[in-house]
Amino acid sequence: MDQDKLARLRAKYANAKGGDVFDPAFKAVADTQFMSGERRRWPFMEPATFLAAPYRPDAASNGFAGLDVAIVGVPMDLGVTNRTGTRFGPRAVRGIERIGPYEHVLKALPTYELRVADVGDVPLESRFSLERCHADIEAYFRDLVGAGVRPLAVGGDHSISLPILKAVGAERPVGMIHIDAHCDTSGEYEGAKFHHGGPFRRAVLDGVLDPERTIQIGIRGSAEWLWEFSTESGMTVIHAEEVDTLGIPAIVERARAIVGEGPVYVSFDIDSIDPAFAPGTGTPEVGGLTPREVLALMRGLAGLDVIGGDVVEVAPQYDATTNTAHVAAQMLLEILCLMARAPSFSSSR
Repeated sequence: MDQDKLARLRAKYANAKGGDVFDPAFKAVADTQFMSGERRRWPFMEPATFLAAPYRPDAASNGFAGLDVAIVGVPMDLGVTNRTGTRFGPRAVRGIERIGPYEHVLKALPTYELRVADVGDVPLESRFSLERCHADIEAYFRDLVGAGVRPLAVGGDHSISLPILKAVGAERPVGMIHIDAHCDTSGEYEGAKFHHGGPFRRAVLDGVLDPERTIQIGIRGSAEWLWEFSTESGMTVIHAEEVDTLGIPAIVERARAIVGEGPVYVSFDIDSIDPAFAPGTGTPEVGGLTPREVLALMRGLAGLDVIGGDVVEVAPQYDATTNTAHVAAQMLLEILCLMARAPSFSSSR
């Protein structure tokens, strides 16, 4: 080994603490994490919040003052068509301790770049009525959006996306990046039209989602015949089996072209991931995406005007290793990073 090089390394690092970081960019991250040299927060201590963000359960009563982004739990699964349990999703995702705060590919530190808080869960007045829950969710998110705060929600089943979209798309329909095993554009079943299999049909018909600025990625399974609304309305559908042939870079390019420069909502269903990696969900479908593919896809969307998003369908009772919740928490971080890089955020600050 080069002895001069070794001497330089010893002079610089032999007595350095873990918090002594010399690269300016990395030091900026370290300065947010370390106290007294090498001490930093223990990830398994204190009450759990999403991404260890400050806990602000009083935010709604204070008009969400002082926030750029509110991370919100929506523990409701009255809209499921198969296995229940996603009402416990927000609690499971909050408990994941090894996520962030730094995203090394996007070079983002979103909980420090933005004013972010975990504002707790949407107050739901009925555990029995899906329609009442949707009304409560819409009212809460209308207040949040009306305060100029961007929402990042964790469900709960995918039906929660409809009332959230009715809030974020109230003034103009938004585009959407939708990553899922299912298109979720089917119709009314057994007297229920607000279930988790149809939120995006309702959102288009309610005038809050622009189908021609919507792309659905990872679609597969046996229910293809239920989703003709997607193609007829003008949505772009990328099936899971096309991912290998098209490649992630081509899909990213297509997604960026479809949603363009307008406001975009990102909706991520954990069942988009193959159940080999994320078994903890109510409607698993084999042949899905890998976590690495989805990370590359998400990171390729940086610079789009992402104004809100959700991560849904985590059912922890089927998640023996907590891998599902871990992937969901990472997706939460990725969407938050996309918000931090949104052009309209930069111009308004």
